[in-house]
Amino acid sequence: MDTSALARTGRFRAERAARGSVTEGAARAGLAARGVIYLLVGALALQIAFGATDEQADRGGALAELSHKPFGAVLLWALGIGLVGMALWRLSEALFGSVGKDGRSARKRLLATVRFAFYVFVAYSVLSFAATRNQSGGGSSDQQSRDATSRALEIPACQWLVAAAGIGVVVAGGWIAVRAVLRKYHDKLKLGQLSRRARQLVDVTGVVGGVARGLVFAVAGVFAVRAAIDYEPDRAKGLDDTLRTFADTPLGPWLLACVAAGLVLFGVFSFAMARWQRV
Repeated sequence: MDTSALARTGRFRAERAARGSVTEGAARAGLAARGVIYLLVGALALQIAFGATDEQADRGGALAELSHKPFGAVLLWALGIGLVGMALWRLSEALFGSVGKDGRSARKRLLATVRFAFYVFVAYSVLSFAATRNQSGGGSSDQQSRDATSRALEIPACQWLVAAAGIGVVVAGGWIAVRAVLRKYHDKLKLGQLSRRARQLVDVTGVVGGVARGLVFAVAGVFAVRAAIDYEPDRAKGLDDTLRTFADTPLGPWLLACVAAGLVLFGVFSFAMARWQRV
């Protein structure tokens, strides 16, 4: 018996299953769930810009807002399950590669692994909130950032590691924004299925939404670097505090409103990707 042939057959069957209809459905559900979160965070940030809410403009605030809607409990569970789908899709990409000519590269698989770990955490926090309804989606993002930074700075020689991590977030934010401007998402789309109007919608939401998302990442990374250099954990900011910082600039709440609108557009873009992305 040719064991190498059996191994190749097993890998082929596993890869085919990973790219099957179940995984595709999980990916599309996950992209839609991501869209819901960005829509809610962006809407909360818009309300903050005009002084209309005291809610946190982060994942916890979005979950709290969703729980107050009709059938809120059902929506929370659906959101959590969708994010589990996203995590499983990223796991399949880490194991078998993603679509595209370099989808099997070590870089793409490593990126998929990082995304898998991130969405496992997010899905867990959403499902925990749905089950208990007494926590803000794992806690305030601002408090989480300060606590994590404080614990890291207590470890000898970790000051520069925190700074390096912050620089990494800044670079990631720039990378997200640049890829959005260059419309790199076209590589993942079923462009032949898009009408002219649909393609315009995808490009407007993808570029503007991607730039806004990248900007938020980059600014949050800057605060992490400052916290490490000054050895002050309270300088680290989560999503909510980062967004509120835009209102403290000379442009005032209008800059926050523009960034918030961009996050809403990224939510719409996520829905478009759930419809037309190649999986």
